[in-house]
Amino acid sequence: MESGAAGPEGGRFPFPYTPYLIQERFMAALYGALEAGRVGIFESPTGTEEQIRRKKREDRLEKIRHNVQLKYAAKRKRGEEDETKHLLQLSKEVLSEGAGVDVLEQLDHNEEELILAEYESDEEKKVVSGLEEDDDDLEEEHVTKIYYCSRTHSQLSQFVREVQKSPFGKDTRLVSLGSRQNLCVNEEVRRLGALSLINDRCMEMQKNKHEKKSDEESEGKKRRASRTVCPFYSYEQMQFLRDEVLVEVKDIEQLVALGKESKACPYYGSRYAIPAAQLVVLPYQMLLHEPTRSAAGIKLKDQVVIIDEAHNLIDTITCIHSVEVSGSQLCCAHSQLLQYMERYRKRLKAKNLMYIKQILYLLERFVAMLGGNVNQNPSCQAVSQTGTVLKSINDFLFQSQIDNINLFKVQRYCEKSLISRKLFGFMERYGGPAAAVKTNKENQKLAGLQNFLLTLQQGSDKEAGAPQIPPMEAENEQLRTASPLMQIEGFLSALTNANQDGRVILSRQGTVGQSSLKFLLLNPAVHFAKVVEECRAVIIAGGTMQPVADFREQLLSCAGVDPARVVEFSCGHVIPPENILPIILCSGPSNQQLEFTYQKRDLPQMMDETGRILCNLCNVVPGGVVCFFPSYEYEKQVYAHWEKTGLLTRLATKKKIFQEPKKANQVEQVLVEYAKCIKRCSQAGGQMTGALLLSVVGGKMSEGINFSDDLGRCVIMVGMPYPNIKSPELQEKMTWLDKTMPRAAGQAPSRVLIENLCMKAVNQSIGRAIRHQKDFASILLLDHRYARPAIFNKLPQWIRERTQVKPAFGSAFAELRKFHRGKSDAL
Repeated sequence: MESGAAGPEGGRFPFPYTPYLIQERFMAALYGALEAGRVGIFESPTGTEEQIRRKKREDRLEKIRHNVQLKYAAKRKRGEEDETKHLLQLSKEVLSEGAGVDVLEQLDHNEEELILAEYESDEEKKVVSGLEEDDDDLEEEHVTKIYYCSRTHSQLSQFVREVQKSPFGKDTRLVSLGSRQNLCVNEEVRRLGALSLINDRCMEMQKNKHEKKSDEESEGKKRRASRTVCPFYSYEQMQFLRDEVLVEVKDIEQLVALGKESKACPYYGSRYAIPAAQLVVLPYQMLLHEPTRSAAGIKLKDQVVIIDEAHNLIDTITCIHSVEVSGSQLCCAHSQLLQYMERYRKRLKAKNLMYIKQILYLLERFVAMLGGNVNQNPSCQAVSQTGTVLKSINDFLFQSQIDNINLFKVQRYCEKSLISRKLFGFMERYGGPAAAVKTNKENQKLAGLQNFLLTLQQGSDKEAGAPQIPPMEAENEQLRTASPLMQIEGFLSALTNANQDGRVILSRQGTVGQSSLKFLLLNPAVHFAKVVEECRAVIIAGGTMQPVADFREQLLSCAGVDPARVVEFSCGHVIPPENILPIILCSGPSNQQLEFTYQKRDLPQMMDETGRILCNLCNVVPGGVVCFFPSYEYEKQVYAHWEKTGLLTRLATKKKIFQEPKKANQVEQVLVEYAKCIKRCSQAGGQMTGALLLSVVGGKMSEGINFSDDLGRCVIMVGMPYPNIKSPELQEKMTWLDKTMPRAAGQAPSRVLIENLCMKAVNQSIGRAIRHQKDFASILLLDHRYARPAIFNKLPQWIRERTQVKPAFGSAFAELRKFHRGKSDAL
């Protein structure tokens, strides 16, 4: 069930998976699937009409591909249309000048947009909206295709570039999908920053476009205030972009550039290209979340899905469907929504008022479950009984007295009415310190809201010990976080999961503002099941997939997959055996046994022994040495101890010491300085031979960072990074596994989970060093427990086959010195 980048360990499908050559990675997966008889990748016409439709599409794309004049004609036509629209707008302005605008007396032009439109439930809708009608008319038959997913935007872009360079690049219809945050070309919307705000604003502009159509068609009615529509959301322009995407392979950056040039929305234009595409490239969060998948027009029926870099697939599914809201967010949302309702009560339809009152009641009960009152400042409300309590979904609904509310309908209302976006606009207008509030009676009432929200912000900053933000940045930040209802909508959606599949965690900490409610998904298979049920084949691949037991048990077995359908494949690494030296070291230079358990790792002699090992290694290893610790706290503790004892000074004579920063925006700077130091030492020679980087397992540098060549000639793992078993979330997951999973080889499923989490983290970290065929490095595992068969067998096969277990430091040091001297001489 794995293969790839840092040393393949198997695959969801038996295909020859070559690490580092992404082009071969994709084609090998495809051919393997074809050979297994489980997938036919190109379209196979099922009827005369479908053949005619596809023939027309192919002819159109071929015409566009070879006729450059068509492109210029389309571009010229768009320019002429823009000029016509501009002239029409100027005419309207001239005609309306001095005539006044017929608007309602109570609200000005801009405030009209904040009013919720009349809401109709699904049962009441007899005719679908204009947008949905358009979508139905435009819907095309989906050809058989491959959905290629990976973890990050950069990994997907790299894959697309390899497809472009391959012999198949010119003949493959490929479309890259992404979020609005990556694809939006409307600067007004992009400036909102937060993804949820961008999504809501985009959807509202679409809605305005269709409401504008209906308003123009209506006669004998008062003209409504004009509403902002997106100039890039034009069907004709997006058709042009769709065709351009299909005739030539483009990555996300090229797609955005094309959207700006053609004045077409890349987000929707790329979605229109999905039916005809043979290869769809997308982040796997988009594929694994069903509402997102559905909204994007992704249809998995009888298709092929390749999930690359899938080592953290289970965690990703769990995180996507888990959500947390704080007491401050709940109180803030209640206050905002209450003020919104009071302001526009006379303008809101009865159904809107009903749902708003239900949401207010839900917020009130959620805060009560934390021991607070929504009408008081959460930062000033002390919690009488602190601690963490876990409840089943049903128990939480009953105890919070909301079991009589249909959460499915409330969730649907929030999604369709765009209430969080309206609330955000309301807070932009009235909630900020610099907002221009008029002096009428209703607006004077809102002054209390502003003061209350300001105290919420200040209170939470004091609790968290947050640094002071400059006034302008603070104002912008307040506007961007003005509608916590967006986060709460996610929590309401999570509560609609089946009772047995999740838990609600009540965390009461100090004050109501610091306390929180969190939904924890226990059964990720319930969301993955729909993917494996619909697809013709699913390929789960990665470079460090070992151990694979949790994929089989927690994902595939729980999703109802027949074990006979699951095929595991593993292959070796591209590097020759002599280019890697993995050693399990059981004791240090002073014969101190290396066992970094929670009880022993804080002992001074254990920290001293670790320092002595590093001092010896830095004398013989050239270039860069990367040392991973189990946590930031332990790394900081060891560093302080070495500083106190003088070991740090000894280390600094051979290697300049760098520490991994906690802040993500500082990582790149540290890595640049680390690389510069190694290069400088390599060129200058002398006593200083390189750099030592102290990193953390599960931190910013344990995944996705390539310590190739001199950047990582030796990787050291200090101890075994077991997760914190006192964590309520982990304890509940362990209990759930023991109740639902069978014992494996005499071990409880909870114990297997703990070991697997530890070893996956280890395998990810030690795989940072070997990045290409001619690379070489030594790997040192500091803990005698790595030699235990149950642990040893969970190392990647390509490392396990070459690992030496050394009871004493002397023989291990001799092997390391011989290895690095030999490699240095060869260079």
